[in-house]
Amino acid sequence: MSMPPEFHDIAKRVNNWGRWGADDESGTLNLITDTVVRDATAEVRGGHRIPLALPLKEDGVQSGLIRGRINPFHTMVQVNQELFGPGTVACSDDAVTMGLQSGTHWDALSHVSHSGRLYNGRPAESITAHGGAGFGAATAIRHVVSRGVLLDVARAKGLDRLPGDHAVTPEDLDEAEEFAGTKVRAGDVVLVRTGQVQVYLAGDKHGYGYPSPGLSIRTPEWFHARDVAAVANDTLTFEIFPPEIENLWLPVHALDLVEMGMPQGQNWFLEELSTACAQESRYAFLLSATPEPFAGATGTPVAPVAVL
Repeated sequence: MSMPPEFHDIAKRVNNWGRWGADDESGTLNLITDTVVRDATAEVRGGHRIPLALPLKEDGVQSGLIRGRINPFHTMVQVNQELFGPGTVACSDDAVTMGLQSGTHWDALSHVSHSGRLYNGRPAESITAHGGAGFGAATAIRHVVSRGVLLDVARAKGLDRLPGDHAVTPEDLDEAEEFAGTKVRAGDVVLVRTGQVQVYLAGDKHGYGYPSPGLSIRTPEWFHARDVAAVANDTLTFEIFPPEIENLWLPVHALDLVEMGMPQGQNWFLEELSTACAQESRYAFLLSATPEPFAGATGTPVAPVAVL
């Protein structure tokens, strides 16, 4: 199925190709300026640190829904080995095989393409089986430290968790922003809480992925209008799944990553943050979310921390 006119209309309105130069592969992360970071530090009051990553483990969030995206397989390669002879210091080492997007992660701009193109008009063929992404790889996400804003859509509606068929709309984001009592600013990283991760934590991996609430095809314009640097949420698929438009798969991915050049994160653990923000009646904080710099990767694990 080719992209429908509705998709192309939105794509024209959010397109950032050439905005930061023809060779740019950082996209909206350019919006995180030194001034934005300096101002973000003002959000730290008590120094309360909240981890936002799910544990990386063999019984992780992946259920086989996404082919090849395996949960981490952890093995010990040496256990208490005295490397330099008897009586010397003993070492233990580990190895892991995993899908780079199997847990809490960032999607790099090379993660998806449409119509044969990546962000900034680069050809999708620049991704190869042996070299990975030659443009817009995870290493282009060099550092992510900015003001974070939690848009707690579920809590704003008085719910623990949004229904599986709920598409988060711009109106929902407006409601959550008003509930938060703060305005999303240029260079912010927005975290959208649906509560869906509770399904995984309750032991239902299949139910976590399908059906799932998530972002509507209409939300990229909301983020574009506010010059948001990146967006993450607490779902497997990021956008609503199954899709709003029949047989139009991952249109929000295409709009965010390809057209706008905006990194997006999935499988973030936002429950503890939701509780802390509600208790302190403030939803803005300093966010540190720099990913692992895997060369050529189209996605990469991240262990974010919010500091209130």
